[in-house]
Amino acid sequence: MFPEERPRRLRQNSSLRSLVRETELQISHLIYPYFVMPGSGIKTEIEAMPGCYRFSIDTLVEDARETFDMGIPAVILFGLPEKKDERGSEAWSPKGVVQKTIAELKRTVPELLVITDVCMCEYTSHGHCGLLKKNKIDNDSTVEMLAKIALSHARAGADLVAPSDMMDGRIGAIREELDENSFEHIAIMSYAVKYSSSFYGPFREAADCAPGFGDRSSYQMDPANKREALKEASLDMQEGADILMVKPAMAYLDIIHILNQEFYLPIAAYQVSGEYSMIKAAAQKGWIDEKRVMAESLISIKRAGADIILTYFAKEYARLKG
Repeated sequence: MFPEERPRRLRQNSSLRSLVRETELQISHLIYPYFVMPGSGIKTEIEAMPGCYRFSIDTLVEDARETFDMGIPAVILFGLPEKKDERGSEAWSPKGVVQKTIAELKRTVPELLVITDVCMCEYTSHGHCGLLKKNKIDNDSTVEMLAKIALSHARAGADLVAPSDMMDGRIGAIREELDENSFEHIAIMSYAVKYSSSFYGPFREAADCAPGFGDRSSYQMDPANKREALKEASLDMQEGADILMVKPAMAYLDIIHILNQEFYLPIAAYQVSGEYSMIKAAAQKGWIDEKRVMAESLISIKRAGADIILTYFAKEYARLKG
């Protein structure tokens, strides 16, 4: 007890604090998200996400080389198709924008780990993550399409596929489809615990994928539920997931911690667009120190138990640490 116990002894200077620091976040733990669209010479800033852009393939490849050179080992791709329809047909086209981007990235930056988002919301005219039957999302027919999308990404050269749709059974279906086509080496990073969150707003502007009617609460998780997260993660692990993801991150640090304690698979967390944009907006107002809040938010996710963090701050954090 005080005065014998004085915890401040270990806080006296930066070297001592660094020596006893319990949690470290390395640049190599980060994944940077990209939005890619048809065309050439395009790099358009996303209004709701300052510092983030929609790229055409050529400008994305150039930017991704810089990202890799900063020490960030992986990117995840989100596609903005040239056209949309009710079935999201562009999602699995071998000539789709994501498929073309994968091939070009693997040709020009072969060491970069290329991950692809496997979903349909960016590609469907109605903005939902699956196929409709009587204005309801049909789980089983959607799962067939998701497996088809994942296979098209693997054929293009993706290193990992990341299903984000939250349909029941899609991990098993994707694993089976990949294995049957000799892509048993392709890993699945499952959005295992994806909540029906209000933090996705800026992303929906960036990817033009807001639902045309209703919301996604019939397939994404209720923010009030914790035990259900264990169930979803367990099912995905049993079906063949290699990495389990929690999305969003900061409002669900307790869920990240629980999965870290309960599962032996690597745990990923997605610091989503709303989390990013809130920090950016407050910093622009001069209310917070952006760099310090960014670093604090990221270390909180790592401290909670995430092995991998998907974040729009990846490049800024790399610059800060570099």
